[in-house]
Amino acid sequence: MAFTVQDIATALGARLEGDGTIQIVRAAEPAHAGPCDIALAMDPKYADGLGRGAARAAILWDGADWRGLGLEAAVFVPRPRYAMSGLTRLMDPGPEIAPGIHPSAIIEPGARIGAEAAIGPFVVVGARAVIGDRVRIASHAVIAEDARVGDDALILHGVRIGARVRIGDRFVAQPGAVVGADGFSFVTPEKSAVENVRETLGARGDAAAQGWTRIHSLGAVTIGDDVELGANTCVDRGTIRDTSIGSGTKLDNLVHVGHNVQIGRDCLLCGQVGIAGSSKIGDRVVFAGQVGVNDNIFVGDDVVAGGATKIFTNAPAGRVLLGYPAMKMESHIEAYRGLRRLPRLFAQVAALQKAVSKTHDTD
Repeated sequence: MAFTVQDIATALGARLEGDGTIQIVRAAEPAHAGPCDIALAMDPKYADGLGRGAARAAILWDGADWRGLGLEAAVFVPRPRYAMSGLTRLMDPGPEIAPGIHPSAIIEPGARIGAEAAIGPFVVVGARAVIGDRVRIASHAVIAEDARVGDDALILHGVRIGARVRIGDRFVAQPGAVVGADGFSFVTPEKSAVENVRETLGARGDAAAQGWTRIHSLGAVTIGDDVELGANTCVDRGTIRDTSIGSGTKLDNLVHVGHNVQIGRDCLLCGQVGIAGSSKIGDRVVFAGQVGVNDNIFVGDDVVAGGATKIFTNAPAGRVLLGYPAMKMESHIEAYRGLRRLPRLFAQVAALQKAVSKTHDTD
């Protein structure tokens, strides 16, 4: 697939200078760009790479001297990373899923398939499931009974959508994602050691030895529009009410959302985030990788938590968190600085003790 430099500038809503008819087949780093590539040199620090490559056209930072850099055409963007979103959208061919329903797919009675849907090999669509218009489903995916998937969804290889799950429009699920598995919920006939520890914050008590009994998940999962799930991400169904994810929220690979969790709109959850059951996450919340959230707590709107933060108590709106346990980021940084000073402080205290001891010996 080829594009002209003018096509790229138009897609980005960006300013073009030079020859807009140059044909481009791919994007490349400046030092590795060939004559049919568009070089990505959106910061002055990448200018040297243009001299080592053979690009005729590049995406540059505002104010760059494109002629002086030896180029025949240039596209100027004020916000490089945002420009990358438009460029990659234009140039990404997406997965090859043939139109129509593959002969090996199984469509159970009562299922409804929308117009222009593409359903790949070995896909199973359960009884009474509803698949929206222009949905694309790659091989070996399963859409269980009574599930609903909105229009223009992309469901990639091996995704599992459980029974009664409701999903909005423009949903994207990367390979292996699971939506609507049972929640991890078990109880003992008598009070357990875990319950004692939670109440006392440390004492196991005299809980009897006993086995675990399953609490079944009667709820499902409700997902809004424009939600994306990463590879092998898991969203558990609710116990009674649905687990829910708001419109515009994006989940990275290996994220786990427990039963009954409510996640707001336009949140960003990076790899290996885990949210325990019945917690509520506000709108526009950002969790970096490996953030953990305790069960039955609330995280307010616009909270940002740095990597590996562990949130055990309610977090007010707008708070920036870091650490284990979570605290204000500036407080955590100061505490860590103090921790690094401890060896020197211990040495100073030891020296003082030694000096005081010598003074007493002299007396």
